[in-house]
Amino acid sequence: MGLLYTVSVAAEQPIIFESQSGDSVGAFEGELWVAENRLDPKSRKIPLRYVRFAATGENPGPPIVYLAGGPGGSGIDTAKWRRFPLFMAMREFGDVIALDQRGTGQSNILPDCESNLSFPATQAYSDAEFARLYRQAFADCLGFWAKQGVDVRGYNTVQSVADLDDLREHLNADKLVLWGTSYGSHLALAALQTMEDRIDRLVLSSIEGLTQTIKMPARTDAYFVRLQQAINTRDELKQQMPDASGLIRRVHDKLLAKPVGLTLTDQQGGTVDFLLQRKDMQRLASAMISDPGRAWQLLQLYQALDADVTEPVAQILSRFYTAGEKITFAPMGVLMDVASGIDPDRKALVYQQAAAALLGAYLNPTLFLDGVAPELDLGQGFRQEPVSRVPALILSGTLDGRTYLDSQREAVKGLANRVEVTVHNAGHNLFMASPEVTTTIQAFMRGDALFSAELSVPLELSH
Repeated sequence: MGLLYTVSVAAEQPIIFESQSGDSVGAFEGELWVAENRLDPKSRKIPLRYVRFAATGENPGPPIVYLAGGPGGSGIDTAKWRRFPLFMAMREFGDVIALDQRGTGQSNILPDCESNLSFPATQAYSDAEFARLYRQAFADCLGFWAKQGVDVRGYNTVQSVADLDDLREHLNADKLVLWGTSYGSHLALAALQTMEDRIDRLVLSSIEGLTQTIKMPARTDAYFVRLQQAINTRDELKQQMPDASGLIRRVHDKLLAKPVGLTLTDQQGGTVDFLLQRKDMQRLASAMISDPGRAWQLLQLYQALDADVTEPVAQILSRFYTAGEKITFAPMGVLMDVASGIDPDRKALVYQQAAAALLGAYLNPTLFLDGVAPELDLGQGFRQEPVSRVPALILSGTLDGRTYLDSQREAVKGLANRVEVTVHNAGHNLFMASPEVTTTIQAFMRGDALFSAELSVPLELSH
C-alpha cells in the first residue's frame, strides 16, 4: 500500500456515527468549500461534507473515498443504511471517507425544481408527447435554477473530479483509493484522466463507463434473457415464469392497443383515476430491474396484468403517485447525466434499438433531454475510456439490470492492471451479496496476488 498515512484534519468534529441497524462507532465530520464552477473566477462556494472513519490497521494506506452511485446518491447515507459492515471492514486499510458529492446529501444546497407541466393521468398520449413535455419541463427548470443563483455548468463529472483532488489535499494525502459503484465508478474512471498519479488503486462495482450514461436497449433485452436462464435453473420458478420476455412484450402490446383504467390511492389518502399505458410499465420496469429480487416482483406484476388483474400494479403505483403531480427534477442527478452525454453515433444506435426493445427508450430518460442544453455537454474528449496501470478490482453481477456485463468489460479494457471478478446471480447492488465479495476486496486491498475469477451467490427471488 506504500506510505504510512495518518490523517488529522483540524476542522473536523468528532461524532458518534449510528447505523440504521443500531450499531455505532466514533467518527469525524468534516467539510471543505469549493467553487461551484471552477471555470468562473467569480463562482460562489459550495460545501463538500463527509464522514471520516479512522483507520484501524497497523499500517494504514491512503484514505479510501466512497463514491456513491446515482448520480445523486449520498455516501454518508450509504454508510448508514446499506453498507455499514463493509465500511467498517475497509478501515483495516486506511481512513474511510463517506463523501457526499457536490449537490448530494449533506452537501446539497440546491433546490429541486417542480415545473408547471404534468403528464396526462387519464388520457392516452404518445411517446413523442412524453418527450416534448419532459424536455420542456427541463428547459423551464434550467431557467428556475438560474434565477435561484445555481450555476448549472458546475454540476458535471469533471468538476467532481476536481473536488476529489481538493479533498485529497484537505486530508493531507498524497494519494486516494477510490471505491465506487455505478455512477461512482463513472466518476472514478474520469478521475484517471487527470489525477492518475494521485490514485493508489480502484475498487469498483457495477461499472458505468464514460460513454455509457445512456444504456443500450438491446443489452437490456439481453438482460431479460439472462434472467430467464437463471430462472430456468429452478424447476418451480421455470414453471411459474417460462418466458419472461414474451410475457413483457405481450402485456406491452395489450396496453398499447388498449390502455387500462386504474383507481389509485394517492399520497393524501384520496382516490384518483389513472390510465395505465405501455410507457408506464416501461418506466416502472426501468426502476425495478437493477437486482434479481426486484425484477422477479416486476415479472409477477406483468403476470397479473396478463391475466387482467390490475390490483398489484395499482398498489405499486399508489406508493409514489400524487394526483396532479408536476414533472420535477433534482438538479445534481439530471445535470451530471446531461453533461456526461452521448456521442452522435451511439445516440443513433440507441434510437434504432429502442424502436423494438422491450423498454424502449425509458431506461434512459436523459436521452429525451439530448440537445436541450448542448452547452452543458462535456464533449467526446471526456467520453474517451481511460488507459491506466493503476491497480483496479472490478466486480460485476451477472443479473445486474442497470449496467451490463458486456458494457462493463468494454469500459475497463484500458485498465491494464485490473482484476475482474464476476459474481453469478448478483445484481447491481452486489457489495453485500456475499462474504466472499468482502474477502476478495480485502485481499485486493492487502496487495495479495489476485487473478480474474468467478464467484457465485444463491439466486434470491422474492415471492
